Amino acid sequence: MARSSTLFGIDRSVPGLIVKIGDYPLHHGGVGAIRSLGRLGVPMYAITEDRFTPAATSRYLRGRFVWPTTGREDPERLVDGLLRIGRRIGRPTVLIPTDEEAAVLIGEHADVLGDAFLFPRTDPALPRRLASKQGLHELCVEHGVPSPDAAFPESYEDVERFAARARFPVVAKNREAFQRRRHPAVPGTTRIAGPEQLLDLARDWGPRPGVILQEYLPREQAEDWITHAYFDADSTALTMFTGVKVRSWPPHAGMTACAYVVDNHELAEMSAQFIKRIGFSGIIDLDWRYDRRDGRYKLLDFNPRMGAQFRLFENEAGVDVVRAQHLDLTGRKVPEAEQRAGHRFVVENIDLPALLAYRRSGYTTPHAPTRATGTELAWLAPDDLKPFFTMLARFVRPGVKHLLQLRRATRRARSGR
Repeated sequence: MARSSTLFGIDRSVPGLIVKIGDYPLHHGGVGAIRSLGRLGVPMYAITEDRFTPAATSRYLRGRFVWPTTGREDPERLVDGLLRIGRRIGRPTVLIPTDEEAAVLIGEHADVLGDAFLFPRTDPALPRRLASKQGLHELCVEHGVPSPDAAFPESYEDVERFAARARFPVVAKNREAFQRRRHPAVPGTTRIAGPEQLLDLARDWGPRPGVILQEYLPREQAEDWITHAYFDADSTALTMFTGVKVRSWPPHAGMTACAYVVDNHELAEMSAQFIKRIGFSGIIDLDWRYDRRDGRYKLLDFNPRMGAQFRLFENEAGVDVVRAQHLDLTGRKVPEAEQRAGHRFVVENIDLPALLAYRRSGYTTPHAPTRATGTELAWLAPDDLKPFFTMLARFVRPGVKHLLQLRRATRRARSGR
Protein backbone atom coordinates (compact mmCIF):
# COMPACT_ATOMS: atom_id res chain seq x y z
CA MET A 1 0.00 0.00 0.00
CA ALA A 2 1.27 3.47 -0.85
CA ARG A 3 2.36 5.91 1.79
CA SER A 4 0.36 9.02 2.63
CA SER A 5 0.79 12.15 0.54
CA THR A 6 1.68 14.07 3.73
CA LEU A 7 5.29 12.94 3.24
CA PHE A 8 5.64 15.42 0.37
CA GLY A 9 3.59 18.17 -1.21
CA ILE A 10 1.98 16.80 -4.38
CA ASP A 11 0.04 19.25 -6.57
CA ARG A 12 -3.44 17.73 -6.84
CA SER A 13 -4.55 20.38 -9.31
CA VAL A 14 -2.37 18.89 -12.08
CA PRO A 15 -3.78 15.66 -13.60
CA GLY A 16 -1.84 12.79 -15.12
CA LEU A 17 -2.55 11.02 -18.44
CA ILE A 18 -1.44 7.48 -19.30
CA VAL A 19 -0.43 7.53 -22.99
CA LYS A 20 -0.46 4.23 -24.88
CA ILE A 21 0.15 3.53 -28.55
CA GLY A 22 -0.62 -0.01 -29.63
CA ASP A 23 -2.90 -2.84 -28.56
CA TYR A 24 -1.74 -4.28 -25.22
CA PRO A 25 -4.65 -4.03 -22.76
CA LEU A 26 -3.06 -6.22 -20.06
CA HIS A 27 -0.43 -3.70 -19.01
CA HIS A 28 0.20 -3.60 -15.27
CA GLY A 29 2.51 -0.60 -15.55
CA GLY A 30 -0.32 1.70 -16.54
CA VAL A 31 -2.44 0.40 -13.66
CA GLY A 32 0.50 0.98 -11.31
CA ALA A 33 0.88 4.60 -12.43
CA ILE A 34 -2.84 5.28 -12.03
CA ARG A 35 -2.70 3.91 -8.48
CA SER A 36 0.59 5.61 -7.59
CA LEU A 37 -0.63 9.14 -8.31
CA GLY A 38 -4.33 8.48 -7.76
CA ARG A 39 -3.74 7.40 -4.17
CA LEU A 40 -2.21 10.81 -3.56
CA GLY A 41 -5.28 12.59 -4.87
CA VAL A 42 -3.97 13.41 -8.37
CA PRO A 43 -6.78 13.21 -10.99
CA MET A 44 -5.77 10.39 -13.33
CA TYR A 45 -6.82 9.81 -16.94
CA ALA A 46 -5.86 7.05 -19.36
CA ILE A 47 -5.99 6.14 -23.04
CA THR A 48 -7.47 2.65 -23.23
CA GLU A 49 -8.20 0.13 -25.96
CA ASP A 50 -11.78 -0.29 -24.75
CA ARG A 51 -13.96 0.28 -21.69
CA PHE A 52 -13.06 -3.01 -20.04
CA THR A 53 -9.27 -3.02 -19.76
CA PRO A 54 -7.82 -3.39 -16.25
CA ALA A 55 -6.69 0.24 -16.28
CA ALA A 56 -10.17 1.41 -17.29
CA THR A 57 -11.70 -0.24 -14.22
CA SER A 58 -9.40 1.25 -11.58
CA ARG A 59 -11.15 3.19 -8.84
CA TYR A 60 -8.37 5.78 -9.08
CA LEU A 61 -9.13 6.64 -12.70
CA ARG A 62 -11.00 9.92 -13.11
CA GLY A 63 -11.69 9.40 -16.81
CA ARG A 64 -10.81 7.10 -19.72
CA PHE A 65 -10.43 7.92 -23.40
CA VAL A 66 -11.22 4.87 -25.52
CA TRP A 67 -8.87 5.21 -28.47
CA PRO A 68 -7.67 1.98 -30.13
CA THR A 69 -4.35 2.48 -31.91
CA THR A 70 -1.89 0.18 -33.64
CA GLY A 71 1.34 2.18 -33.86
CA ARG A 72 0.97 2.25 -37.64
CA GLU A 73 -0.90 5.57 -37.76
CA ASP A 74 0.60 8.78 -39.13
CA PRO A 75 2.26 10.74 -36.29
CA GLU A 76 0.15 13.82 -37.10
CA ARG A 77 -3.02 11.84 -36.47
CA LEU A 78 -1.70 10.66 -33.11
CA VAL A 79 -0.67 14.19 -32.11
CA ASP A 80 -4.10 15.53 -33.09
CA GLY A 81 -5.73 12.84 -30.97
CA LEU A 82 -3.62 13.77 -27.95
CA LEU A 83 -4.49 17.44 -28.38
CA ARG A 84 -8.20 16.60 -28.49
CA ILE A 85 -7.82 14.68 -25.25
CA GLY A 86 -5.95 17.63 -23.74
CA ARG A 87 -8.81 19.95 -24.60
CA ARG A 88 -11.29 17.58 -22.98
CA ILE A 89 -9.27 17.45 -19.76
CA GLY A 90 -9.14 21.23 -19.87
CA ARG A 91 -5.92 21.96 -17.95
CA PRO A 92 -2.18 21.24 -18.27
CA THR A 93 -1.64 17.53 -17.68
CA VAL A 94 1.47 15.43 -17.00
CA LEU A 95 2.01 12.86 -19.76
CA ILE A 96 3.08 9.35 -18.73
CA PRO A 97 4.00 7.25 -21.80
CA THR A 98 4.04 3.49 -21.32
CA ASP A 99 5.72 2.42 -24.58
CA GLU A 100 8.55 3.53 -26.84
CA GLU A 101 6.23 4.76 -29.57
CA ALA A 102 4.46 7.15 -27.19
CA ALA A 103 7.77 8.40 -25.77
CA VAL A 104 9.16 9.01 -29.27
CA LEU A 105 5.97 10.77 -30.39
CA ILE A 106 6.00 13.13 -27.40
CA GLY A 107 9.69 13.90 -27.82
CA GLU A 108 9.48 14.63 -31.54
CA HIS A 109 6.35 16.80 -31.23
CA ALA A 110 7.17 18.61 -28.01
CA ASP A 111 6.71 22.03 -29.59
CA VAL A 112 3.10 21.21 -30.56
CA LEU A 113 2.16 19.34 -27.38
CA GLY A 114 3.88 21.69 -24.95
CA ASP A 115 0.99 24.13 -24.47
CA ALA A 116 -1.48 21.43 -23.41
CA PHE A 117 0.77 19.03 -21.52
CA LEU A 118 3.66 18.81 -19.09
CA PHE A 119 6.56 16.45 -19.84
CA PRO A 120 10.37 16.50 -19.57
CA ARG A 121 12.05 18.38 -22.41
CA THR A 122 14.98 16.70 -24.09
CA ASP A 123 16.63 16.63 -27.52
CA PRO A 124 13.66 15.75 -29.81
CA ALA A 125 15.71 13.13 -31.66
CA LEU A 126 17.07 11.42 -28.54
CA PRO A 127 14.09 9.23 -27.49
CA ARG A 128 13.92 7.63 -30.95
CA ARG A 129 17.66 7.00 -30.96
CA LEU A 130 17.57 5.45 -27.50
CA ALA A 131 14.57 3.26 -28.34
CA SER A 132 16.36 2.08 -31.50
CA LYS A 133 18.57 -0.96 -30.93
CA GLN A 134 21.05 0.39 -33.47
CA GLY A 135 20.94 3.92 -32.09
CA LEU A 136 21.52 2.68 -28.55
CA HIS A 137 24.42 0.48 -29.65
CA GLU A 138 26.07 3.44 -31.38
CA LEU A 139 25.64 5.63 -28.29
CA CYS A 140 27.14 2.91 -26.10
CA VAL A 141 30.18 2.66 -28.37
CA GLU A 142 30.51 6.45 -28.49
CA HIS A 143 30.42 6.83 -24.70
CA GLY A 144 32.29 3.69 -23.70
CA VAL A 145 29.32 1.86 -22.17
CA PRO A 146 29.66 -1.94 -22.47
CA SER A 147 27.01 -3.64 -24.61
CA PRO A 148 26.76 -6.97 -26.44
CA ASP A 149 28.41 -7.23 -29.84
CA ALA A 150 25.86 -6.57 -32.56
CA ALA A 151 25.34 -6.56 -36.32
CA PHE A 152 22.75 -4.62 -38.35
CA PRO A 153 22.20 -6.39 -41.69
CA GLU A 154 20.95 -4.28 -44.59
CA SER A 155 20.19 -7.19 -46.93
CA TYR A 156 19.76 -10.94 -47.05
CA GLU A 157 23.33 -11.18 -48.31
CA ASP A 158 24.48 -9.43 -45.13
CA VAL A 159 22.62 -12.04 -43.10
CA GLU A 160 24.33 -14.82 -45.08
CA ARG A 161 27.75 -13.32 -44.39
CA PHE A 162 26.90 -12.96 -40.72
CA ALA A 163 25.67 -16.58 -40.55
CA ALA A 164 28.95 -17.81 -42.04
CA ARG A 165 31.14 -16.20 -39.37
CA ALA A 166 28.94 -15.76 -36.29
CA ARG A 167 29.21 -17.74 -33.09
CA PHE A 168 25.82 -19.21 -32.27
CA PRO A 169 23.42 -18.95 -30.58
CA VAL A 170 22.62 -15.31 -31.31
CA VAL A 171 19.68 -13.08 -30.46
CA ALA A 172 17.44 -11.29 -32.97
CA LYS A 173 15.42 -8.19 -32.04
CA ASN A 174 13.35 -5.67 -33.96
CA ARG A 175 15.56 -2.69 -34.66
CA GLU A 176 13.34 0.40 -34.43
CA ALA A 177 10.37 1.75 -32.49
CA PHE A 178 7.20 1.99 -34.63
CA GLN A 179 8.71 -0.44 -37.16
CA ARG A 180 8.23 -3.26 -34.67
CA ARG A 181 4.48 -2.62 -34.96
CA ARG A 182 4.34 -1.83 -38.69
CA HIS A 183 6.68 -4.52 -40.02
CA PRO A 184 7.94 -6.73 -37.17
CA ALA A 185 10.72 -9.07 -38.25
CA VAL A 186 10.46 -11.16 -35.07
CA PRO A 187 7.67 -11.33 -32.46
CA GLY A 188 10.11 -10.29 -29.72
CA THR A 189 13.56 -11.16 -28.46
CA THR A 190 14.32 -14.38 -30.34
CA ARG A 191 17.14 -16.82 -29.60
CA ILE A 192 18.52 -18.38 -32.81
CA ALA A 193 20.33 -21.67 -32.40
CA GLY A 194 22.27 -21.91 -35.65
CA PRO A 195 22.92 -20.65 -39.21
CA GLU A 196 20.14 -22.68 -40.83
CA GLN A 197 17.50 -21.31 -38.47
CA LEU A 198 18.77 -17.77 -39.01
CA LEU A 199 18.69 -18.02 -42.80
CA ASP A 200 15.25 -19.60 -42.72
CA LEU A 201 13.89 -16.72 -40.61
CA ALA A 202 15.65 -14.10 -42.73
CA ARG A 203 13.80 -15.16 -45.88
CA ASP A 204 10.72 -13.45 -44.44
CA TRP A 205 12.51 -10.23 -43.45
CA GLY A 206 12.30 -8.56 -46.84
CA PRO A 207 15.04 -6.76 -48.84
CA ARG A 208 16.07 -4.59 -45.83
CA PRO A 209 15.86 -6.61 -42.61
CA GLY A 210 14.71 -4.46 -39.70
CA VAL A 211 16.59 -6.49 -37.11
CA ILE A 212 19.60 -6.42 -34.87
CA LEU A 213 21.60 -9.63 -34.54
CA GLN A 214 23.17 -9.57 -31.12
CA GLU A 215 25.70 -11.58 -29.16
CA TYR A 216 24.01 -14.09 -26.88
CA LEU A 217 25.11 -13.83 -23.26
CA PRO A 218 24.70 -17.35 -21.80
CA ARG A 219 22.18 -17.35 -18.97
CA GLU A 220 24.43 -19.71 -17.00
CA GLN A 221 27.13 -17.01 -17.03
CA ALA A 222 24.93 -13.95 -16.63
CA GLU A 223 22.60 -12.10 -14.30
CA ASP A 224 19.88 -9.59 -15.26
CA TRP A 225 19.82 -6.18 -13.54
CA ILE A 226 17.51 -3.19 -13.95
CA THR A 227 17.89 0.52 -13.32
CA HIS A 228 14.97 2.92 -12.97
CA ALA A 229 15.47 6.64 -12.42
CA TYR A 230 14.11 10.10 -13.05
CA PHE A 231 16.40 12.82 -14.45
CA ASP A 232 15.62 16.53 -14.34
CA ALA A 233 16.21 19.18 -17.02
CA ASP A 234 19.96 19.18 -16.23
CA SER A 235 20.15 15.39 -16.60
CA THR A 236 20.69 15.02 -12.86
CA ALA A 237 19.14 12.00 -11.15
CA LEU A 238 16.45 13.03 -8.66
CA THR A 239 15.69 9.36 -7.95
CA MET A 240 17.83 6.32 -8.75
CA PHE A 241 16.92 2.69 -8.17
CA THR A 242 18.67 -0.62 -8.89
CA GLY A 243 17.38 -4.16 -8.72
CA VAL A 244 17.91 -7.69 -9.94
CA LYS A 245 15.54 -9.60 -12.19
CA VAL A 246 14.86 -13.11 -10.88
CA ARG A 247 12.40 -14.32 -13.50
CA SER A 248 10.97 -13.09 -16.80
CA TRP A 249 8.36 -14.37 -19.23
CA PRO A 250 9.14 -15.72 -21.75
CA PRO A 251 12.12 -17.06 -19.76
CA HIS A 252 15.32 -14.97 -19.94
CA ALA A 253 14.00 -12.77 -22.75
CA GLY A 254 10.65 -11.25 -21.87
CA MET A 255 8.86 -9.04 -19.38
CA THR A 256 9.91 -9.02 -15.73
CA ALA A 257 7.85 -11.55 -13.75
CA CYS A 258 9.67 -11.30 -10.42
CA ALA A 259 12.41 -8.91 -9.27
CA TYR A 260 14.03 -7.60 -6.09
CA VAL A 261 15.39 -4.22 -5.04
CA VAL A 262 19.14 -4.69 -4.54
CA ASP A 263 21.65 -1.91 -3.92
CA ASN A 264 24.25 -1.67 -6.70
CA HIS A 265 26.24 1.55 -6.49
CA GLU A 266 28.45 0.65 -9.47
CA LEU A 267 25.45 0.20 -11.74
CA ALA A 268 23.78 3.37 -10.43
CA GLU A 269 26.92 5.37 -11.16
CA MET A 270 27.28 3.89 -14.66
CA SER A 271 23.66 4.78 -15.43
CA ALA A 272 23.95 8.33 -14.07
CA GLN A 273 27.14 9.04 -16.01
CA PHE A 274 25.69 7.71 -19.26
CA ILE A 275 22.53 9.81 -18.93
CA LYS A 276 24.58 12.91 -18.11
CA ARG A 277 26.74 12.45 -21.21
CA ILE A 278 23.83 12.01 -23.60
CA GLY A 279 21.75 14.78 -21.97
CA PHE A 280 18.49 12.89 -21.44
CA SER A 281 15.69 14.18 -19.19
CA GLY A 282 12.79 12.10 -17.90
CA ILE A 283 12.06 8.59 -16.66
CA ILE A 284 14.35 5.74 -17.71
CA ASP A 285 14.08 1.96 -17.53
CA LEU A 286 17.40 0.25 -18.34
CA ASP A 287 18.02 -3.47 -18.76
CA TRP A 288 21.57 -4.62 -17.98
CA ARG A 289 23.13 -8.07 -18.07
CA TYR A 290 26.10 -8.83 -15.86
CA ASP A 291 28.49 -11.07 -17.81
CA ARG A 292 30.44 -13.20 -15.35
CA ARG A 293 32.92 -14.15 -18.08
CA ASP A 294 34.46 -10.68 -18.15
CA GLY A 295 32.94 -9.10 -15.02
CA ARG A 296 31.14 -6.30 -16.88
CA TYR A 297 27.59 -4.96 -16.90
CA LYS A 298 26.34 -4.73 -20.49
CA LEU A 299 23.44 -2.50 -21.49
CA LEU A 300 20.77 -4.43 -23.40
CA ASP A 301 17.83 -2.02 -23.62
CA PHE A 302 17.10 1.62 -22.91
CA ASN A 303 13.42 2.45 -22.45
CA PRO A 304 13.01 6.26 -22.41
CA ARG A 305 9.80 6.01 -20.38
CA MET A 306 8.25 4.34 -17.36
CA GLY A 307 8.86 0.60 -17.15
CA ALA A 308 6.00 -1.80 -16.46
CA GLN A 309 7.69 -2.95 -13.23
CA PHE A 310 8.39 0.57 -11.90
CA ARG A 311 6.37 -0.06 -8.73
CA LEU A 312 9.13 -2.41 -7.60
CA PHE A 313 11.01 0.74 -6.68
CA GLU A 314 10.09 3.32 -4.08
CA ASN A 315 12.34 5.19 -1.66
CA GLU A 316 11.82 5.53 2.07
CA ALA A 317 10.09 8.88 1.49
CA GLY A 318 7.42 7.18 -0.65
CA VAL A 319 8.71 8.40 -4.02
CA ASP A 320 8.77 6.29 -7.19
CA VAL A 321 9.76 7.52 -10.66
CA VAL A 322 6.20 8.49 -11.65
CA ARG A 323 5.75 10.54 -8.49
CA ALA A 324 9.21 12.08 -8.95
CA GLN A 325 8.30 13.23 -12.46
CA HIS A 326 5.01 14.77 -11.31
CA LEU A 327 6.72 16.56 -8.42
CA ASP A 328 9.51 17.94 -10.62
CA LEU A 329 7.26 19.08 -13.48
CA THR A 330 4.97 20.92 -11.05
CA GLY A 331 7.86 22.70 -9.36
CA ARG A 332 7.92 20.64 -6.18
CA LYS A 333 10.97 19.24 -4.43
CA VAL A 334 11.63 15.52 -4.86
CA PRO A 335 12.52 14.09 -1.43
CA GLU A 336 15.79 12.18 -1.27
CA ALA A 337 15.90 8.87 0.59
CA GLU A 338 17.32 5.35 0.33
CA GLN A 339 15.56 2.75 -1.79
CA ARG A 340 13.64 -0.06 -0.09
CA ALA A 341 16.33 -2.76 -0.37
CA GLY A 342 14.98 -6.30 -0.36
CA HIS A 343 11.52 -5.35 -1.64
CA ARG A 344 10.00 -7.74 -4.17
CA PHE A 345 7.74 -7.24 -7.20
CA VAL A 346 5.61 -10.07 -8.63
CA VAL A 347 3.45 -10.08 -11.77
CA GLU A 348 0.84 -12.67 -10.86
CA ASN A 349 -0.33 -13.77 -14.30
CA ILE A 350 3.13 -14.50 -15.71
CA ASP A 351 5.23 -15.42 -12.67
CA LEU A 352 3.71 -18.87 -12.17
CA PRO A 353 4.68 -20.21 -15.63
CA ALA A 354 8.02 -18.42 -15.28
CA LEU A 355 8.65 -20.04 -11.90
CA LEU A 356 7.96 -23.50 -13.32
CA ALA A 357 10.25 -22.89 -16.30
CA TYR A 358 13.11 -21.58 -14.15
CA ARG A 359 12.85 -24.51 -11.75
CA ARG A 360 13.14 -26.93 -14.64
CA SER A 361 16.23 -25.14 -15.96
CA GLY A 362 17.90 -24.92 -12.54
CA TYR A 363 18.72 -21.23 -13.08
CA THR A 364 19.25 -19.14 -9.92
CA THR A 365 20.07 -15.49 -9.22
CA PRO A 366 22.88 -15.25 -6.63
CA HIS A 367 22.24 -11.60 -5.75
CA ALA A 368 18.53 -12.09 -5.00
CA PRO A 369 17.74 -11.83 -1.27
CA THR A 370 16.80 -15.09 0.44
CA ARG A 371 13.75 -13.38 1.94
CA ALA A 372 11.79 -10.34 0.78
CA THR A 373 11.32 -7.38 3.11
CA GLY A 374 7.98 -6.72 1.43
CA THR A 375 6.07 -7.61 -1.73
CA GLU A 376 4.30 -5.44 -4.30
CA LEU A 377 1.87 -7.31 -6.54
CA ALA A 378 1.38 -5.94 -10.04
CA TRP A 379 -2.37 -6.52 -10.17
CA LEU A 380 -3.93 -7.39 -6.82
CA ALA A 381 -4.47 -4.45 -4.47
CA PRO A 382 -6.97 -4.54 -1.58
CA ASP A 383 -8.00 -0.92 -2.22
CA ASP A 384 -8.45 -1.44 -6.00
CA LEU A 385 -9.69 -4.95 -6.81
CA LYS A 386 -11.37 -4.50 -10.20
CA PRO A 387 -8.17 -4.36 -12.31
CA PHE A 388 -7.10 -7.75 -10.91
CA PHE A 389 -10.37 -9.49 -11.74
CA THR A 390 -10.57 -7.77 -15.13
CA MET A 391 -7.07 -9.03 -15.88
CA LEU A 392 -8.09 -12.59 -14.96
CA ALA A 393 -11.15 -12.42 -17.19
CA ARG A 394 -9.11 -11.22 -20.17
CA PHE A 395 -5.98 -13.27 -19.57
CA VAL A 396 -7.25 -16.85 -19.68
CA ARG A 397 -7.82 -17.32 -23.41
CA PRO A 398 -4.82 -15.35 -24.78
CA GLY A 399 -2.68 -16.74 -21.96
CA VAL A 400 -3.35 -20.33 -23.00
CA LYS A 401 -2.83 -19.39 -26.66
CA HIS A 402 0.52 -17.76 -25.82
CA LEU A 403 1.69 -20.82 -23.89
CA LEU A 404 0.87 -23.07 -26.86
CA GLN A 405 2.72 -20.75 -29.25
CA LEU A 406 5.73 -20.68 -26.95
CA ARG A 407 5.72 -24.47 -26.74
CA ARG A 408 5.68 -24.78 -30.54
CA ALA A 409 8.46 -22.19 -30.88
CA THR A 410 10.58 -24.09 -28.33
CA ARG A 411 10.12 -27.32 -30.27
CA ARG A 412 11.12 -25.60 -33.53
CA ALA A 413 14.21 -24.11 -31.86
CA ARG A 414 15.27 -27.52 -30.55
CA SER A 415 14.78 -29.14 -33.94
CA GLY A 416 16.97 -26.42 -35.48
CA ARG A 417 19.97 -27.27 -33.31
